Amino acid sequence: MTTTNIWQQFKALIPEGGRVVATITANNGNGTSQAELRNGSVITVKGESVAGGLKAFIQGGEIKGTAPDLAQYEVEV
Repeated sequence: MTTTNIWQQFKALIPEGGRVVATITANNGNGTSQAELRNGSVITVKGESVAGGLKAFIQGGEIKGTAPDLAQYEVEV
C-alpha cells in the first residue's frame, strides 16, 4: 500500500518563489529590464514586456505581466 503525502500535494499547487510588484525604470534592450522594488532597491529582471514607469509582477527574476497601479497602505497590528 502506498501512502500519499498531503503536504507535498498542497505544495505542488503553489508556484515556486514569491511574487512581488516592482516599478519598471528602464528596458535595457537586451531582454532585461531594471526594476525598483518598494524598499528602493533596484534589480535587473528578465523580460521587456512592461514599459518604463509602469508596475509589473516579478516572479523568479522574470517579468510575469503588468500590475495595476494601486495605492499602497501599511498597517501595523
